[in-house]
Amino acid sequence: MSETVLIVDDDPVQRRLLEAAVRKLGYAPVLAESGEGALEAVASAAPRAMVLDLVMPGVDGIEVMQRMRRRGIDLPVIVQTAKGGIETVVAAMRAGAFDFVVKPVSPERLARAIGDALKVEAFEGAARQGGRAEKTSFSFSDIVSRSPAMERALALARKAAASDIPVLIDGESGVGKELIARAIRGESARRGKAFVTVNCGAIPENLVESILFGHEKGSFTGATERRSGKFVEADRGTLFLDEIGELPAQAQVKLLRAVQDGEVDAVGGRQTVKVDIRLISATNRDLLQQVREGRFREDLFYRLNVFPITVPPLRDRKEDIPLLVQHFIGRFSNAVPGKRISGISAEALEVLAAYDWPGNIRQLENAVFRAAVLSEGEVLTVAAFPQIRAQMGGLAAELSLPEENAAAPAQKEAESGTPDETGRRQLHPGLLSALDERGQMRTLEAVEHEMIRIAIDHYGGQMSEVARRLGIGRSTLYRKLREMGHDVPKNGGSE
Repeated sequence: MSETVLIVDDDPVQRRLLEAAVRKLGYAPVLAESGEGALEAVASAAPRAMVLDLVMPGVDGIEVMQRMRRRGIDLPVIVQTAKGGIETVVAAMRAGAFDFVVKPVSPERLARAIGDALKVEAFEGAARQGGRAEKTSFSFSDIVSRSPAMERALALARKAAASDIPVLIDGESGVGKELIARAIRGESARRGKAFVTVNCGAIPENLVESILFGHEKGSFTGATERRSGKFVEADRGTLFLDEIGELPAQAQVKLLRAVQDGEVDAVGGRQTVKVDIRLISATNRDLLQQVREGRFREDLFYRLNVFPITVPPLRDRKEDIPLLVQHFIGRFSNAVPGKRISGISAEALEVLAAYDWPGNIRQLENAVFRAAVLSEGEVLTVAAFPQIRAQMGGLAAELSLPEENAAAPAQKEAESGTPDETGRRQLHPGLLSALDERGQMRTLEAVEHEMIRIAIDHYGGQMSEVARRLGIGRSTLYRKLREMGHDVPKNGGSE
């Protein structure tokens, strides 16, 4: 059976063009003409990848990705737009896009983007399941960090582990709040008991009470059997409520009673059930501000916020990036059978350290996993992180990215760059600027000459490889070099 690819575009002409291209590539296209339609199709058609237009009326592409992320839907998304400025690239990638293409996209570029997305998705489940096989007791020693900012958070968490008081973990999405919660449980008196997690933001509002507190058979349409609920499942153990700020008002009332009295009422039930749990909550929202705005109960906030812990974002603990990268490489080194990743180049690590990681550790993990799956070499180079480079360099970077990890052995030396007048090494990972220093468009000749220089550096002066990658003959390459004022060796250059 062909892999299903969801195509989302409000332009019927674009939809038909993409449908034909996707079908020709051997995939089964499913079409949606709006953001709302895309979210419905994700649930009903279960696609393996999505080609998503960013600019649409109503729910646009960015919001589609944000809603998917809030619902815990991990689907590789290839975004496309006719408006390809740097802001668009950055916004799309930060919203979680797997890849970025500009209309009109060529069949070859579309094939590569979809192929890479499906390849990563195919290995993701098995690789991460194997890498995250839960230990019998996860502890603070399993958290990778040497940052003073993170150590302050961990010191508070260690104190919290010594008691049963409610803990509220605050921090941006992707910083590792659940890991902190697991470590607290792993070093607490309840370490051998259940650890039950609930993503409050991913539960449909009409099912929140049923999932948290349980329901009786026949208590509402679709309740064909009795369910105990997460509080009962976590009895004598630890309940982790992630994104607690997303709870609707009615559920907040029942949660307050459960926290105060240790009792829950199942939907349709006639009697309360006593539970003994350790409650750990987490949020990426400002709950105190939500209290002021009347969107979160003040009495519940103070019940949950007995022991607050704030986890710093990755941009405030950049000294942890090398450790985390090596940790993820170790986990994903055998993501593809028959291939092993042994490390990362210094230049690639420089690029990762310079990026601000708005998606925090989760985004870094995803970037390393993608690189490990798609890399053709044993060492991850700058070229293995095209999305990060695109965000740092804008649309020009996306349009001029060399094929990932396809360079010859001289690539490592070529990628290291050349020192500037200060002697500091400068990276040149294939980025081209469309504008000159005055903000005017550069001529095609100037862009072409720069492309040739970058290609020669990138492939270590191997002229046959340079010509092949640029799609021209060697004689044409040598003629252009002469036009640029360069002497061409009689042997045609270093091979």
